[in-house]
Amino acid sequence: MRVRVSPPAHSFTMFNFLHIFNPSPIMFSFGVLRIYWYGFFIVLGVFLALLMVVFLAKKYKINKDDILDLSFYLFIFGIIGARIYDIFLEWRYYLQHPIDTFKIWEGGLAIHGGILAGILVIYFFIKYKKIKNLGEQNLLEKFFLLSSLVVVGVSLGQAIGRWGNYFNQELFGRPTNNFLKMYIDPNNRPLEYLSESWFHPTFLYESIGCLIIFFILVGCHWYFLKKKKNGFKSTVLIVSLYLVLYSVLRFSLEFVRIDFAPTFIGLRWPQVMSLILILITIWFNIKIYFEDKLKYINKK
Repeated sequence: MRVRVSPPAHSFTMFNFLHIFNPSPIMFSFGVLRIYWYGFFIVLGVFLALLMVVFLAKKYKINKDDILDLSFYLFIFGIIGARIYDIFLEWRYYLQHPIDTFKIWEGGLAIHGGILAGILVIYFFIKYKKIKNLGEQNLLEKFFLLSSLVVVGVSLGQAIGRWGNYFNQELFGRPTNNFLKMYIDPNNRPLEYLSESWFHPTFLYESIGCLIIFFILVGCHWYFLKKKKNGFKSTVLIVSLYLVLYSVLRFSLEFVRIDFAPTFIGLRWPQVMSLILILITIWFNIKIYFEDKLKYINKK
């Protein structure tokens, strides 16, 4: 049985709750029923993300029912993809504790797995479903238009969902004495850091970063719609901005995080995936640029 230890007294700051509050993963319980903060923030993030995507879709004259259908599949397969990816990263642990595979309320959803699953879902959704008001566009144009809406919701959902990690006391960073520090219960500290009390709140760094990305993406949509430049290149730019900005954010935070992650060429695996996404995004944008240049030259 775990014993919760109260955090040591600390002087008041604007971030005092990070210093003195020792969160519990359980939001409330009623008999055998338990509601977890992690699940609450995931659901809240998905709900607000869906509202935002529906709002933007209306501006592009996309039918709300199509967005709701797509969102259903994205949520289901996004969770599955994120979980499978996390299991892949920590397969040795899950081989020894197979029942933990199903305990998603304890955390263990890897965003890169969700992104990969989302790409597949959007592709097959467009390929096999006739979406109203998008009939004249080709598959690639439809894919990036829908993806440009989805990434807005994803960034908002990530900003909110990361607070579930706070209540689970997971995904924190190295020990620190900065004013932005959080208390970690001894039961949740790695063995090599048992003597430490304060750690980097990497969940907060990522939450703030994702919120900034969200506002940037919304600003891009607003600008392109206002200037009536909401064509293929605009949607590619918005998707590219999300992939590059989040990858840079995640790559940077991995230098601070101390949770387990496989390494490759001296980098943590999420950093490797972030670099891959950045390179693919840059390559795709260069490809589009030169193809357009060649078309322009041929016309002349």
